[in-house]
Amino acid sequence: MNGQTNCDWDEALARVRACSPFLTLALSRMPDLAELLAQGRADEALALAKATDDADVGKALRRERTGLALVLGVGDLAGHFTLDRVMAELSSLADRALDRAIAAAIRRRVPDADPAGFTAIALGKHGAGELNYSSDIDPILLYDPEILPRRANEEPGEAAQRYARWLVETLSSQTADGYVFRVDLRLRPASEVSPLAISFDAAMSHYESSALAWERAAYIRARSAGGDLAAGERFLDQMRPFVWRRNLDFTAIEEIRRLTMRIRKAYAGPLEPGPGFDLKRGRGGIREVEFFAQTHQLIYGGRQPDLRQRGTRAALDALAAEGIIAAEDARVLGESYYRLRVVEHRLQMVNDRQTHELPASGEALNNVARLDGLPDGAALLADLAQVCGQVAARYDELLGEDARATAAAPGAPAGLPDDFARRVIGWKDNIHALRGTEARIAFDAIAPILSEALAGANEPDRAMARWETLLARLPTAINLFRLFEQRPGLLEQVLRIITLAPPLADALARRVELLDALIDSTALDLPDDVPALAARMAACEVPDYEARLDHIRLVVGDARFALGVQLVEGRHDPLAIAEGLCRVAEAALQVGADAATAEFEAKHGRIDGSELLVLGLGRLGGGALTPASDLDVVYLFNGAETGEESDGPRPLTTSLYFNRLATRVTAALSVPTAEGALYEVDTRLRPQGNQGPLAVSLDSFAQYQKDDAWTWEHMALCRARPLYGSAAARERLAAIIREVLETPRDAGKLKSDVLAMRAEIAKHKPPRGPLDVKLLRGGLVDCEFLVHFLQLRERRGLAPGVDTAIGGLIEAGLLPPDMADHFSALARALISARLLAPDGLEPPPAARIALAQACGHEDYAAMLAALGEARQAIAAQWAIQFGEELEV
Repeated sequence: MNGQTNCDWDEALARVRACSPFLTLALSRMPDLAELLAQGRADEALALAKATDDADVGKALRRERTGLALVLGVGDLAGHFTLDRVMAELSSLADRALDRAIAAAIRRRVPDADPAGFTAIALGKHGAGELNYSSDIDPILLYDPEILPRRANEEPGEAAQRYARWLVETLSSQTADGYVFRVDLRLRPASEVSPLAISFDAAMSHYESSALAWERAAYIRARSAGGDLAAGERFLDQMRPFVWRRNLDFTAIEEIRRLTMRIRKAYAGPLEPGPGFDLKRGRGGIREVEFFAQTHQLIYGGRQPDLRQRGTRAALDALAAEGIIAAEDARVLGESYYRLRVVEHRLQMVNDRQTHELPASGEALNNVARLDGLPDGAALLADLAQVCGQVAARYDELLGEDARATAAAPGAPAGLPDDFARRVIGWKDNIHALRGTEARIAFDAIAPILSEALAGANEPDRAMARWETLLARLPTAINLFRLFEQRPGLLEQVLRIITLAPPLADALARRVELLDALIDSTALDLPDDVPALAARMAACEVPDYEARLDHIRLVVGDARFALGVQLVEGRHDPLAIAEGLCRVAEAALQVGADAATAEFEAKHGRIDGSELLVLGLGRLGGGALTPASDLDVVYLFNGAETGEESDGPRPLTTSLYFNRLATRVTAALSVPTAEGALYEVDTRLRPQGNQGPLAVSLDSFAQYQKDDAWTWEHMALCRARPLYGSAAARERLAAIIREVLETPRDAGKLKSDVLAMRAEIAKHKPPRGPLDVKLLRGGLVDCEFLVHFLQLRERRGLAPGVDTAIGGLIEAGLLPPDMADHFSALARALISARLLAPDGLEPPPAARIALAQACGHEDYAAMLAALGEARQAIAAQWAIQFGEELEV
């Protein structure tokens, strides 16, 4: 993309001849390019500069590099080429240079060989596509000893070092034609002791075991740039978990702060723009903009792939788009970065030196300013002072330089209330997560806002107790404290959550990274549809079975926690949250079953014409889970039960095959992994219950439901929904269920069976407390039994969702119109109470308020009144249909 169309080529060439000895010499040596540039034909000149065909690779690349520097320099000054275009062209030249040098190095010793197994990984500005005029390049040279071309008597490592040395010499050495790029290999793993080129495996071992903080940041901009590009991409894919941590990583701030302090300590030049000021390392310079972007990328990029931008300005824009940094900060830093890069280019245009320092002499500084189009050095310094000041202020704010203590106080920070200060001293003495120096520094930074938040909680003593419990359970707390420091409002939210919702407090204590889910811009939105959720769960960067199961658990855990917070905060109707929880579970079932099936098929193959189906029952089938629901499922398969074997290395007969596969799927959904548990899976509703096989054929299922099933099993089918399997197989299963439910039956026997079952439940599972709206008489169990009784007797309202079924029965005149509202009132209370009153007893006062608000009532008394009214209405319908009075 070009810049302005009204370019002043004469003025640009005049500035070159007046201010740039390097480009002036290039004009004299390349008259064909000079003529095209004088005519404003820069694009033709650029194409001509690239058209070098000298058989000597080094000579050809040197001529191309000089020609590109000339065309890009003049075109830049004329306003024809944008900064982005200049940096991209220079970076592409570096790619071509590495690629041609690698191929030539190998073919010198192994003629006609392809450059397989030898790769150059570009880092820094080269990797980002942001090279400057006189930049060096910092590749990491890697090789695969299995496929690297070499002579018969050479070891792979020996050959790789020869190729690396020849590459460096070819690109870096100064000849009559100049040089191509200075090649700096010091960014390779353990550069002080390692050879110039190292194997892919050795590099991976280093990064997995002993990498330094700066190496992780360096790989943000890494790119496979030359040689065997595919091998480089595979290596970078393997490196992704090293660079992008799955959880928010606020330790990146500490790492960048330490790195910044080392750089500042080693830098002896002026701190403010003036003669000798370093545009790259000085305060508010290029590196601070890059570090600002990279720090935020390291913190958030593991969870948000859109942030994994190589370019600095692209990274700033992505961070602003996600709401992580302010749009104004992204604009100011981006514009400042580009301005600093332009001045850097002007410095290097003068004599083709890799310098970032402003000249020490006044006349030399004036020369750079005039090359930039300014009247003198004073104007340039004034411009840079404003630019660097804006950058420095934002960078210091990120690192907390103005307020950061250099060491952690052994006691409590100054200014805290006495009671809280004493508690802080006790925490530092007794809680494991607060024993490290960095943890104490991080805690001291949030202590004032923590004290204020605890004092302002609805129940301060309860909030304090919950906070202490959370602290005591945490293995490490630095990330948590840094997160609270960055987002003080989140601390108040967390205290409210752990005070009001014990299950969420317990979940947070087990896995503090759950808070990461609240940082996303969509944290308080309801979950996507099932396909979108399944795509997220399936998008595991490590194609390993255990890693896939871990990833499912991470996504599900985040989603369930976020939904729990939404409920506590009253952001959505509990009924909508229940539907969201069900969508999450359905997606987990699909992805978990797919993963288990693929793993199983690798060993046992497939059975042609047969497949596994999963039937959801209970709340899963009805499409609305509570935060504490397990998954009621039945496993089925199509095809004959006998007579077939799978086609894999370890074949199994049909029935054994699908029963073992069903066991694998259950394990995929329920067995704890390194990332914890997922769901409890209940398969007791299958034919013959625990006495029957785990998976049965569709034919056997149909026969059982027709001839042997109990009434309660048909009631369970009222909320059955096929969830997994091909569309054709699921439709066949749905047809079987419809046929069973639409079968006429003896109303008297149905009634007696329903009453007997409800009496048995009342006998063995009494309500646990006044808020157990599920088991209290006139509660949800009675409502659901009543609905299923009418569905089976009348064959109307046959829908798996109880709310939809009630609507159908109301439309048929079988239930009064207000029954839908009464059911919804009880359902909201059940869903909300699973978090706010999980034991069914009356919760503390603050939780009562939250419970009432979640259920849409002004206060707790109004909620109890509405629940009582709903139970009375259900009891009245129970009396009409069953002739039995309930004690409500």
